[in-house]
Amino acid sequence: MLAMNYRGPYRVRADHKPDPVIEHPGDAIVRVTRACICGSDLHLYHGLVPDTRVGTTFGHEFVGIVEEVGSAVTKLKVGDHVLVPFNVFCGSCFFCQRELYGNCHNTNPQASAVGGIYGYSHTAGGYDGGQAEFVRVPMADVGPTVIPPDLHEDDAVLLTDALPTGYQAAEMGDIAEGDTVVVFGAGPVGIFAAKSAWLMGAGRVIVVDHVEYRLDFVRRYAQCEVINFREVDDMALHIKKMTDWLGADVCIDAVGCEAAGNAMQTITGPYTLMQAGSATVLHWCINSVRKGGNVSIVGVYGPTFNAVPIGNALNKGLTLRMNQASVKRHLPRLIEHIQAGRIDPKQIITHRVPLEEVADAYHIFSSKLDNCIKTVLIPPSARQTRAVAATALN
Repeated sequence: MLAMNYRGPYRVRADHKPDPVIEHPGDAIVRVTRACICGSDLHLYHGLVPDTRVGTTFGHEFVGIVEEVGSAVTKLKVGDHVLVPFNVFCGSCFFCQRELYGNCHNTNPQASAVGGIYGYSHTAGGYDGGQAEFVRVPMADVGPTVIPPDLHEDDAVLLTDALPTGYQAAEMGDIAEGDTVVVFGAGPVGIFAAKSAWLMGAGRVIVVDHVEYRLDFVRRYAQCEVINFREVDDMALHIKKMTDWLGADVCIDAVGCEAAGNAMQTITGPYTLMQAGSATVLHWCINSVRKGGNVSIVGVYGPTFNAVPIGNALNKGLTLRMNQASVKRHLPRLIEHIQAGRIDPKQIITHRVPLEEVADAYHIFSSKLDNCIKTVLIPPSARQTRAVAATALN
């Protein structure tokens, strides 16, 4: 099969690899029809995630058609069109029973914190991801969800991570009616966090970034205010000026370990790895939120320490909540929102790229070229199937 192949930092290519096979009776093999490049894939691409091994296939956002099922699979059948949450989870452990699917205790022998994640290094279980023609899906009776017939495939692929993560970011902020919410980061997750904040009753939503085309997009898509942090001397002071000198009710970190905006954080984080990435946005969140406010963190950070002003959080009486999104828990509500027309996820897709051109796709997304917001990779087998179907209809 054709698959994305990681060859080292900033080096990926499309290669032929062996087709995945059923390794356990609970497995399924899915023929991928859509796979996204996620902003957190860029942390892998840039060499910032430990134990990202040469030969790995990335991709934790994908949908496809079931090609084969193991003997123990009862809830899926060959031919089902499914979306696969980025969490690899068992559904039965202590944490899964509490719908903390991102913290499954049985799917990641490499860590005691995060559960398994498709295509996200051996620190997340070492599972190959979906930027390929085929992918092995463990625990197939638990994770995959059959796509409703009235749900567009491009909407479905964004339900595997980006939209649920943005939605959970807003949910963890415990937004009350009329709250002022500041979202740091105007990538796909930040865009969906801003949109979700309105669904949860926010009275004012502000998005912070430094890339003008992304700010223009989120202003239109999420109907929010925007700040270019390159034009601001002191972020906390600026937010307080905008909020009657109190600070925001809720701040959301949708950036993570590669945040720009502070030279010292960048040097000690991404450049020298003295800490687990740049903590710039964590500082902004803690210092910009009001006393007694809430900070929600969904940006990805490494497993080692970060220099964070925890004393400020203590003295301000803040509530900090963070986690990997529990995708499966959010799907019924989010599908309902899409079907009711309250949110149209596929509008953020700006680039559809053949899997064969995955190296160019990563370069465009990483370098923020061509006004790229979200990239979808389309494997050759998916294009051939679509062409055959179109011919049959004609």
